[in-house]
Amino acid sequence: MRIVALLASGTEIVYGLGLGEQLVGISHECDYPPAALTKPRVSRSCFDPAAMSSVEIDCAVRDAMEQHGAVYELDEQCLRDLEPDLLLSQAVCDVCAVPTSLAEKASQALGGGAQVLSLDAHDVGGILACIQQVAGAAGVEDRGARLVASLEARMAAVAMFSADLQRPRVLAVEWLAPPFVPGHWTPEMIHLAGGEPIVGEVGRPSTQVSWDELSGLDPDILVVMPCGYDLDQARADADRHAERLVSIAERAVDAGRAYVVNGSAYFNRSGPRIVDGIEILGALFHPARFPDAELEGCAAPWVAAPRRPSMRGDS
Repeated sequence: MRIVALLASGTEIVYGLGLGEQLVGISHECDYPPAALTKPRVSRSCFDPAAMSSVEIDCAVRDAMEQHGAVYELDEQCLRDLEPDLLLSQAVCDVCAVPTSLAEKASQALGGGAQVLSLDAHDVGGILACIQQVAGAAGVEDRGARLVASLEARMAAVAMFSADLQRPRVLAVEWLAPPFVPGHWTPEMIHLAGGEPIVGEVGRPSTQVSWDELSGLDPDILVVMPCGYDLDQARADADRHAERLVSIAERAVDAGRAYVVNGSAYFNRSGPRIVDGIEILGALFHPARFPDAELEGCAAPWVAAPRRPSMRGDS
């Protein structure tokens, strides 16, 4: 079977199932595992986000959707050359990855011979089901069952280590300009890691909110996880919006319980590394229970720049 993954989590699932040799094409955003980077890229963004701020990216996305109805383009000639049997896509978010509607048009342009499999997870159970979907389509059901069982065992271990502890109230922010709070699987990840999510709804899309709506929540822990950003990018974006973040989570920031994480790798994608994300959160929420957790490149404390002293007198 010849597989093309039009989303990063699809590529990660394919490799998790030991099907890397059958993967013949990847999307522009696929960056893991390293072995996948030799594959031809069959999609591209309508704009280059590399040098853009989060507010500029938000504007570019909205403009692309308004003008073109899509954020991405497919290289149909490259797809013809690759002759795929299976196209992996998604219909969860038209902004996050190549949507199923575009994959279906591409399949029709190729003569309709490629099966389009839409991986539409909205919660952790859905992510595990998507792994089984891909395994079934590729005829490796046993591998899918083994991979899912290993991921379930890891999640159960995190839950067991934190089961008897008080759950910290956690505010996660998925985008900063404008602010978005996470939905889909992220609130569930927080709960599985031993925290209590105070914003976001499992199985529902991420939601744009105002900073005023986030004020007064007073979380025990703040986690900044901008969608599509690695750890360094998340830290830089948090620094740009430091005043706002301090205003909504001053107690957490002052207590050293504000964190930035690699959202792109461990939180935003509906693939096997979601379980890594749950383990990372468990170590952040309950460090005494996870003393050997390796967080370098995954998560780090976020410290706001020193605030300017008040110009007002004491009287």
